[in-house]
Amino acid sequence: MDADTSDFNYKDRSQLFVIIGVLLLLSGIFTGLLGPLEMYCFYLFSEGGRFQYEGFRFGSFMFGNIASQIIGYYLIALMFIPLGYGHLKMRRWVRTLSLTLLWAWLVIGAPLIVVVFFILAGSKNLSLPVALIALFFLGLSYFVFPGLLIRFYQGKNSRRTLESKDGKNYWIEDLPIPLLVLSSLYLFYIIMLHILLLFNGMFPVFGVFRYGIQGIVLLDISIACLACITWGTLRRQLWAWWGSVIWLGLFTFSTILTFSRSSYPAILSGLEFPAREIEFLAGIPVQGYHFSILVGIPLFITWVIAILSKRHFKPGTRF
Repeated sequence: MDADTSDFNYKDRSQLFVIIGVLLLLSGIFTGLLGPLEMYCFYLFSEGGRFQYEGFRFGSFMFGNIASQIIGYYLIALMFIPLGYGHLKMRRWVRTLSLTLLWAWLVIGAPLIVVVFFILAGSKNLSLPVALIALFFLGLSYFVFPGLLIRFYQGKNSRRTLESKDGKNYWIEDLPIPLLVLSSLYLFYIIMLHILLLFNGMFPVFGVFRYGIQGIVLLDISIACLACITWGTLRRQLWAWWGSVIWLGLFTFSTILTFSRSSYPAILSGLEFPAREIEFLAGIPVQGYHFSILVGIPLFITWVIAILSKRHFKPGTRF
């Protein structure tokens, strides 16, 4: 009785949900509008454009860079706009979905911030003050905001506020957070594998990179495997757990091994970028083992989460 009474004694967080909803909705709309604007960069680098150079094409670094940014803008919009709407409407599912995305961000956020910063620094000609400001806010987005928001969404006040505003139960609330986090990570990796198609189809195979049609076929198979694993994970089928542990283990080991054994010049050579891009990229002081750390850590963490999540799968489930 006392427990039930204490559960009804909570502070209403409706105003905070509205503020967060407005920020998410505006941010999603803004980034969604950046997508078409970024497409104009293709004209700038193509023949007759302001920044044209020989070799700009599908498969060049700048082409893949621009395409990746466009995908990123639309992906952010796809997440933020529904989340913003859900916050404004006080839907119960926003709490579960927000926690899922925040935990997933803690897995992939750090290396992604490094990549985003170098993309911005390399393609936007940022001045030093602007670069430092960008790095500061990128750091806040990983080291400060996620922890505060996770604490907010996990709190009793937030849970009871949403339950009082929305009495409907949603399917996403019935799934354990670890499985939702894994599924969101799998979807993210599927997108990243698609992006590798823009970079000569590079794919790590236990110490060597495969490029061209060989790499594309391997990427295709991996995307199909991850799609099946994602579907099975959301259905809590035990075969999906075995599939995730095996695929992630092999892919993580293969990725770390391949990058650590590959020199940076060898990687650039396999990507077959235009001479001007090779000249620019060759000046970046990185080695293959840097990439093995950058890419390997989130993959390894995902693999560990997958291993520890077995108790959430239901034995004996069928297709």
